[in-house]
Amino acid sequence: MKILLKSATIVDPNGKYHLKKRDLLIDGGVIQKIAASITDAKAKVISLKNLHLSPGWFDSSTSFGEPGFEERETLENGIKTAAASGFTAVAVNANTNPVTDSKSDIKYLKAKIHQSPVDVYPLGALTVKGEGIDLAELYDMHNEGAISFYDYQHPIANANLMKLALQYVQNFNGLVQSFPLEVSVAKNGVVNEEVNGTRLGLKGIPALSEELQITRDLYLLEYSGGKLHIPTISTAKSVQLIKEAKKKGLQVTCSVSINHLYLTDEVLESFDTNYKLIPPLRTDKDRKALLKGLKEGVIDGVTSDHNPIDVEHKRTEFDHALFGSIGLESCFGALLQLTDLETTIKGLTGLKTTFGLPHVSIEEGAVANLSLFNPDDTWLFEERHIHSSSKNAALLGQKMKGTVYGIVNNDQVVLNG
Repeated sequence: MKILLKSATIVDPNGKYHLKKRDLLIDGGVIQKIAASITDAKAKVISLKNLHLSPGWFDSSTSFGEPGFEERETLENGIKTAAASGFTAVAVNANTNPVTDSKSDIKYLKAKIHQSPVDVYPLGALTVKGEGIDLAELYDMHNEGAISFYDYQHPIANANLMKLALQYVQNFNGLVQSFPLEVSVAKNGVVNEEVNGTRLGLKGIPALSEELQITRDLYLLEYSGGKLHIPTISTAKSVQLIKEAKKKGLQVTCSVSINHLYLTDEVLESFDTNYKLIPPLRTDKDRKALLKGLKEGVIDGVTSDHNPIDVEHKRTEFDHALFGSIGLESCFGALLQLTDLETTIKGLTGLKTTFGLPHVSIEEGAVANLSLFNPDDTWLFEERHIHSSSKNAALLGQKMKGTVYGIVNNDQVVLNG
C-alpha cells in the first residue's frame, strides 16, 4: 500500500524532523520519502486538518477479556478501540479465564491477532493461575512472545517468590512486574484512606500499603538484581522511592495510569463506581507529585490501564463493585489537557524501551509506525466517544484536549470517521 501524508507536523523529540511540517510518502509499510512537498499519483492521499504525527503510542496495561470475559471486551473490539485511540501497540494483561500462564495460552493470543493493525503483545502471568504460589512457565512464555510477567493487580505476598522470579528471569533478560499493594495493610479497603473516604464511610486503602510493597520490592531488586517494573503507582512517596532507587542504579521502571494523573479522591462524593479503582484515587498532593514525576522522567510512561467491566459488576453498591475503568479512548486527550505536547508523546511512548519494543524515529527508511492526531481541539469526553464494549469510564464528563485521527502501522491505515 502506498500512502501520502500531506502537511503533517512531526512530533518526534529524538528525531531530526521534530516540529517540522512535512509530507511523508509511505510504501510497503516503510517511510520512503520526507520532504516539504511530495506528489505521487498512485498514492492514497491523507490530508487532515492540523495533522500531527508521532512515533506510535504504546499502552503497557490493557485488558481485553478474551478468553473468558468476552462480554466485557473481545480481542477484536479491543484492537479496534486501541487503533481508534491512537495506539499502535498494546500489552494485554493475563487476567483472562483461563489465566495466561503457559506457552499454549500465549500461542492462542498470537493466533487471534494475526495481521492486526495494532501490535498486540502478551503479558504472561508471573505465577500459576495468578495465585501467587508457584512461578508460571516464564521461560517458555518468553520464548513464545510474552514481553513481561505480571499477575494483574494481584500483589505477590511471598517475598522469597518475588526474589526467585527476579533471579530466574535474568537468564533470558526477562521483565518482572510487581503490583504495589501490601494486602495485610490494605485489608478490605475500597478507596484512599484519607478524609474524603472516611467522611463517606468507605473502607480505606492507605498510601502506606503501596509504599511498603514498593520498599520491599526495591530491597529485593537490590539484593537479587534483574529488571523490575512497578505498574500504576499512585502516591507522592512512591515517586520518591523510585527516584532514589534509580539514583542507586537499580533497573527499576514504573508507570502511572491516566486516571491518577487527572482525578483525585474528591470525586468520590458521587459514589460513582466508575471511580472505584485499584490503586485508589489519591489526594491532589499525590496527583501533582505524579505529574511532576512524569515530567522529570522518574515515571517512565503513562498507561490507560484499560479494564472493561460489565454493567452487572459496576452498577451495584460501591463496596461490591469490581475495581477498574476503561481508558484507551480518553488517554491522549486527558494527558494533553494536563501537560505539554512533548511530555504527552514521551509519556505515551516512553515504556517501549522498558518492555523491549522497537522505538523507531520518523525518518526515511524507517518502518511507518505512526499515531495521527490534531493537538488543538478541546472537547468533553462523553459516552458517545466510547468504542469499548463496556462503558465504565472514570473520565466521563472531563475536558479533553486533542483529537485522535488514527494510526498507520503494519502497512495498514485506520482512520476515525
